[in-house]
Amino acid sequence: QDNKSIVWKDLPKESLDETIVRTAQFPFNESGGLRLLKGNLGRSVIKISAVPEDRHIIEAPAIVFDAQEELLAAFDRGELEKDFVAVVRFQGPKANGMPELHKLTPPLAVLQNKGFMVAIVTDGRMSGASGKIPAAIHLSPEASAGGALAKIRNGDIIRLNATVGTLNVLVDEDTWSEREVEELSDSKRHNNSHGIGRELFGGMRRNVLSAEEGAITWL
Repeated sequence: QDNKSIVWKDLPKESLDETIVRTAQFPFNESGGLRLLKGNLGRSVIKISAVPEDRHIIEAPAIVFDAQEELLAAFDRGELEKDFVAVVRFQGPKANGMPELHKLTPPLAVLQNKGFMVAIVTDGRMSGASGKIPAAIHLSPEASAGGALAKIRNGDIIRLNATVGTLNVLVDEDTWSEREVEELSDSKRHNNSHGIGRELFGGMRRNVLSAEEGAITWL
């Protein structure tokens, strides 16, 4: 503001410290920090800006969890001291409103720091709190909509490749096509829809669109 009027002032043409701020012509990363992953598990997004380059490709057996609390409990019991891909499913919009799963980052980071190759694949939601852990999130179609995530079993080999943008389960096509889609247990489904006012949102869960369509209830 100059003499009570708004005026334009040119910004600096050059950065004073290119380790902090760079121009668009000399970016830190030419392709940015987000990747779209696609494959026989569906479509997902991953933030790799903080993920070490040697963790952009993870191939490991799946360990399946139908609630984030199950993963935390397994970690506390010392059952996750190995390479694995945590499949945390039934966390999408239709299942339970797509909760934030940032509580899973610290235990997975501990395991990664120990040298294990770990990643998470989920139809749930995470923010930038995914940090340095390879996290394929917002997977669509979600498990509650019959997505491929509901066909994964413990021990299935999952390959996440953030370099080329692929996410696949390495199961032969015949076995995969014949495998049934698992459903959420009656007790977990009841807990997702009853208590502390959850009944009010039953209509929203029935009508909500997928995560890749914005997880909105009505257009």
